[in-house]
Amino acid sequence: MTEYKDAVEEQRLILQAEKWAKEIKSIHIHSLSSMWYDDRPEDTADGKMVTDTEYNDNRIVREQDGKIIHTWGEEKSDKELLQSFLTNTA
Repeated sequence: MTEYKDAVEEQRLILQAEKWAKEIKSIHIHSLSSMWYDDRPEDTADGKMVTDTEYNDNRIVREQDGKIIHTWGEEKSDKELLQSFLTNTA
């Protein structure tokens, strides 16, 4: 039974990391076109407001008028996500 202990522990950590990744790191409501990640200045042209939500896995989701209009970043592999989780929660 102990031969599965490491695999079970790794899977437990991956499940925790997946939950952590979906948690919100920050929310920024603004009309700026100068955000470090922003390559879409047209979203905030003429003072239009957007909501940028950053998640723990570093994805940023932009919404305007309650609709998702763009996402920066990609989902990470289990290995990448686990490394990020362990680095940021230790």
